[in-house]
This record gives sequence, structure tokens and C-alpha cells, in this order.
Amino acid sequence: MSSLRKLKAWVLSHELNTDNIRDRLTASAVPVSTADCRVCSDPCEDGHADYPSRFTVDMETQMLGSVRPFRRQILISTGKTDWDREITRTAGSLAAHLSHAHQKTPVKPSVHVDSEGRPLPHVPGIFNASDSGELSILNGSHKTICEDDELESVLVFPDFVVVSGIPSTLAGAQMLWKSALDPRVPRILGSNGSTFKTWVLPYSCVITLCSHKRRDNRCGIATPKLERAFTDSLQRRGWTIHTEVEHIDDPPLEQFSGTAEDKKAHVTQTLKTLQTSQKALILYNSHMGGHRYAGNCIICLPNGASLWYGRITPHEVESVVENTIEGGLILPPLLRGGVNLSKPGCKTLHDW
Repeated sequence: MSSLRKLKAWVLSHELNTDNIRDRLTASAVPVSTADCRVCSDPCEDGHADYPSRFTVDMETQMLGSVRPFRRQILISTGKTDWDREITRTAGSLAAHLSHAHQKTPVKPSVHVDSEGRPLPHVPGIFNASDSGELSILNGSHKTICEDDELESVLVFPDFVVVSGIPSTLAGAQMLWKSALDPRVPRILGSNGSTFKTWVLPYSCVITLCSHKRRDNRCGIATPKLERAFTDSLQRRGWTIHTEVEHIDDPPLEQFSGTAEDKKAHVTQTLKTLQTSQKALILYNSHMGGHRYAGNCIICLPNGASLWYGRITPHEVESVVENTIEGGLILPPLLRGGVNLSKPGCKTLHDW
């Protein structure tokens, strides 16, 4: 490593030793794996020879902490895999309207504690959704599930729902913010007071891969190959893979009859059931930051945990599937950060 990068790592308090990173995550109650990120041989004999080596990836600085806290993150239906360089400046788009409707909401970060109430050490990039009032706006490759193509469908995390029927207007963005995205709104149980329809996403996990080549061509090159690698690995294990949001026949949450507590219990039970359904949704997404760490991947789970991995190639995918998606354990060398990853008293990310 160059002296300049060593100095930068020291100034930013970046930890460069994988074992030390693992120890810090464990001390903060993040379930981690001691497994190797790469399960194939080096040089690889498993059919990954076509993975591009013609772009440079930052392999020297520490990725952990390269994710900014957010209360919610959304993926807007666009049916595309590449977008204008700045999606919030695309005239008439829902992303642009949301950037205006989005209101800065100050939130006092909570003190993370273990199962006995003792403070946990802070780890850069590891935060709870309640620690921030920010909204992360991404475009996604999925098409709207509305019959009217003029109305958008938005995936909302960590709520793990899809909100549908949103017009790409400032009024539509304002209503979405008020009913579903404002930090003061609890985990969505139906967009009350709006004409939207909300469903729990019917998947064990949602995997999103940055493909925004107008921001940086490295992600545009890497992502199709990563999609194939994830699909192959999961299908070998008996998983069903979707690249579009499944049409949901159940009534939307807005039509649920019963008390607020009844609805909350219904949603929670639905989310718990999803964890064992072995169904994954794989989508492409717009710029998520850190293109120098391509390939970039976000994995979202029904219980509200979302983790960001970087420097992923097809060589690492099998280990990610085995250890993280199925096993619920973080691979520290790949981790950039994430939301709701600290799980005091739990053995895996899948525990509630």
C-alpha cells in the first residue's frame, strides 16, 4: 500500500486488518462468519475466467464505514438498467420529485446496547434505521406492477414492502413521503390516507446490484456477470429467482380488517414466514456510492436488516450465498456497512 493511502487510512481511523474488523463487529453484536470469502481455487477453475480484469478496483483501503446512515432506502420502478448520471435531476421523474418532497428530519442517534442493556462499541457504517432521518433514493430495474404504466411501484427498505400506484408528480412524491417515507411514520402497515396499495414483498431476500454505467462503467461491466453467478448458485440450492416483482394476489395492507395491533402481528408473521421460502428477487440499481469497490451489492432481509458488500466478483458469490443469504452471517472482508445488523442475543441475521 502506498504511504499516502496508509496516511489516509490512519487519518480516517480505517481498520485494515480483517481479524481486527471481525473482532470489532463481534463486539458490536454483528453475527460474523470466519469462512473465506472465496470458495473457488486461485486461479479459478469454476468457470469465472471471463470476469473482467480490465478495470481497477480499490483493494487497499478499508470499505467498512463507506455507507452513510439512512432511515429508509427506496428503489423506484423504471424498467431500465442504466440512468442519467444524477437520477434526482431527471426532469419529471419520481426520483426528482422525491428529492424536492424529501424533508430533512433531524433524529438523535440511539445508543446501541446489548441484550443486558450495556452500551455496544460504535463501528463505522453499522447503524440502526432509527439513527437517521435520511432517505436514500435509488432507481431499480423492475417494472411497475400497476396496470397503468404511468403509475410507479416503489420498494421500501427496511420495511420490506412494495408501495404501488404512485404518479410521477410532485403531488405523488409528497403523498408518498407523508404516508410511507417520513421518519416519523412507523414501519409501513399500509399507506393510510392515500390511494396507494402496499404489500409485503414475497421474498426471502432482495439482492440489488449497481449497474449505473453512466456514473462508472465498472459496475455496468460487473453486474450482469454477478447476476448470473447469484442466479446459478441459488438455483443449485433449490431457490426460485425473480428479476421482476411478483404480481401479488393477496389484498393490499390497506384493506386489512382488524386493529393496528392485529395488522402489525399479521405483517410480522408474514415476514417471518418468508425467511424459509427460498425465493429471491435480484434487481439492478442506480448509483449507491463507492464505485471504486465494484462490484457493489445490497442484500435486504425480511426482518429489516440490509447489508452492503463491495469488491464482489463471481469468485465470492458462492460464499455470500452460503454464509450470508442462507447462514445469516456477515463476511467481514466484503462489508461496507449496513442497517440493523447489530443483533444482541442473536446468532444470525435471520433471528428476530
